[in-house]
Amino acid sequence: MQRIEYGPDPSQFGELTWPPGAPRGVVVVVHGGFWKAAYDLALGRPLAADLADRDWVVWNVEYRRVGNGGGAPQTLQDLTAALERLRDPELDLDLSTVVGLGHSAGGHLATWAGGGGVLTQVISQAGVLDLESAHRDRLGDGAVEAFLGHPPGPADAAYDPIALAPLDIPVWCVHGRADDVVPLSQSEEYVDRVQAAGGRAELVVVEGDHDAVIDTGSAAWDRTVSILDLVG
Repeated sequence: MQRIEYGPDPSQFGELTWPPGAPRGVVVVVHGGFWKAAYDLALGRPLAADLADRDWVVWNVEYRRVGNGGGAPQTLQDLTAALERLRDPELDLDLSTVVGLGHSAGGHLATWAGGGGVLTQVISQAGVLDLESAHRDRLGDGAVEAFLGHPPGPADAAYDPIALAPLDIPVWCVHGRADDVVPLSQSEEYVDRVQAAGGRAELVVVEGDHDAVIDTGSAAWDRTVSILDLVG
């Protein structure tokens, strides 16, 4: 594992893990935690280790969060910069397959970043994909308002995945049936919006709660791995 900075702030770095075998592609892991500084990329390390063992190069990304200089637009700027860092010739990465894998708020960020031209697929794990409905439902105890700095409105469409749907790349929405932190409706409504607009999105409902999808010993995680097998 190699720590690589993509900016001057202490939170602007990622951990790049190389596999033991020939790389199948790159997975960009974006951790969740409702964009709050209390949570960091340690959440993504078990995923990174598991995926590297499966011959993926893994870029586990940290970013500025609410409470340490983050929020909109800073957090989104960080995701853009972290993805652009992968283009560095010194890293010598094959970017023909770059999958964004984000959990919860990380699912929001990975899906949002899917329009930036680096990612070739997105897997949202229990992602917050509709900021307005997430705000109405008070997800994360008002996390959306804290992230935006105000209640969401039409001017925030550029930050909201459902408003940006469909992307030009496929999106898989993996979501636990028993999730009581981010409701399944977040993924259902996003997929419905994408499909109605002629885009490519698939809802993958798994058994388990909010964190089952990032438990590398769970059947829910196995479903995510099976999606990666399709693309790499």
